[in-house]
Amino acid sequence: MEVVLYSTTPRCHSVNLRWQLVHGFSNSCQSEIHPCRKPRISLPKLHQRSVFSTSSNQFVGPQGYHSEKARSLTTLGGSNKANSELLSGRTSSYVAGEDELGSISASQESVGKVLIPGLPDEPNGASISSCIWEWKPKLNVHYERAGSENLESPQVLFLPGFGVGSFHYEKQLKDLGRQYRVWALDFLGQGLSLPVENPTSLLGEDDSSETKDSMWGFGDEAEPWASELVYSIDLWRDQVRYFVEEVIGEPVYVVGNSLGGYVALYFSATHPELVKGVTLLNATPFWGFLPNPIASPRLARVIPWSGTFPLPARVKRIMEFLWQKISDPRSIAEILKQVYADHSTDVDNVFSHIVKVTEHPAAAAAFTSIMFAPRGELSFMEALYRSRMSNVPICLVYGREDPWVKPIWGLLVKRQVPEAPYYEITPAGHCPHDEVPEVVNYLLRGWIKNLESSGSFALPLLDDGQTVQTNTAKRLEFARKGSKKSVTVQFVGSGLTFWEQMKFHITSRLGKLKLI
Repeated sequence: MEVVLYSTTPRCHSVNLRWQLVHGFSNSCQSEIHPCRKPRISLPKLHQRSVFSTSSNQFVGPQGYHSEKARSLTTLGGSNKANSELLSGRTSSYVAGEDELGSISASQESVGKVLIPGLPDEPNGASISSCIWEWKPKLNVHYERAGSENLESPQVLFLPGFGVGSFHYEKQLKDLGRQYRVWALDFLGQGLSLPVENPTSLLGEDDSSETKDSMWGFGDEAEPWASELVYSIDLWRDQVRYFVEEVIGEPVYVVGNSLGGYVALYFSATHPELVKGVTLLNATPFWGFLPNPIASPRLARVIPWSGTFPLPARVKRIMEFLWQKISDPRSIAEILKQVYADHSTDVDNVFSHIVKVTEHPAAAAAFTSIMFAPRGELSFMEALYRSRMSNVPICLVYGREDPWVKPIWGLLVKRQVPEAPYYEITPAGHCPHDEVPEVVNYLLRGWIKNLESSGSFALPLLDDGQTVQTNTAKRLEFARKGSKKSVTVQFVGSGLTFWEQMKFHITSRLGKLKLI
């Protein structure tokens, strides 16, 4: 059942706390980017030297990486442990030769300028409808949609990152909704997809206590409808599946940021017949700490608790204290400061929405369940492998200045799916769709047009005659609120080896690309 809450763009109270708490936001947004060509997107067979291990859920090969070179790449930023795990040889089989580490400057093309459209003004943007879908008892799913009148256009579904919701895609709904049928979903346990009732009850006289009203889910006994509830990535994958089947009603292009990227890939791996293509926006390559009961049943049985209701007494005591810190507006503002590279970006709308969600009585228990939920049945790399084997087109868009999911993760995905277009935007952080929506929307339009035309239209940033093997960069310029902005986007082609891609990435960061 679908309930439309409103059909105008939701407005949120503007909070000026950003300027008091998030200091040092600069007003500069200078950068660079690339052009357009006509490749037909097809999915060739896997590299002959790369196979997938079902025991380790990873791509492996006969030799692995040279250890000296793997160690040298751990200095690119982020967790040395995480990078070393991916670069130690357990994720792929390719061995770089000395000839492959030579100069690639000849393949780098001059960087030109491309003028792209800005976001539509308020009266000209698509109207947004806020709706409720009753999926399961007491578990309503909130989503937003735009462009429902575009009956002959493709459908595009946006999946949010952790801690946010459909409101994070308002700039895509208003802009892309003028051309496509666009949807944005709130995962269960996040955004406005929180329970309508307390999932637990208190025993004895405490049943009417203040805790019952202020913190749902901290009771002593789970309600029947919540007895098996756990906010896991498997639940979100199922939620997306049934949403596409029952609400949208046809295959869609799925776009996911951070956690949403993992869920998008997971969904495409298990239900490729419902997916026309997947775009990963700084997708997190891992989620969850505890073993999955289906993938690792023996190990899962020894874990005393994995995110179900009711919460254990010790966990409740810890979370009652931690939640005060986590939900503090100052903590939220500091996180936003970390993930947005351009500190002149207006984050008031996002900030106020997040604060509002943390005030819901079910938010603390939902957060706790998410943190202790098991891993997915499929790892990120196995989901990537299965999606590719099902010929699901994949597009990669990464913000270079992301402090959490650094571009090396995107390049590792590119290595496993060399035919996937890879766009790296700078300056842009963890949420490029909100920080530089003009650029992300431009890339999405071009990629979808390329696929819908079976390659007759060029991919974004590739000129006629260029192929997906081309490596190029262009400066994209656009207007925003009366001023001119620009970023640089690099297109890393499939003609480079992984090590050459890394060198292309490093040299560009050092400013060795000549910008016009």
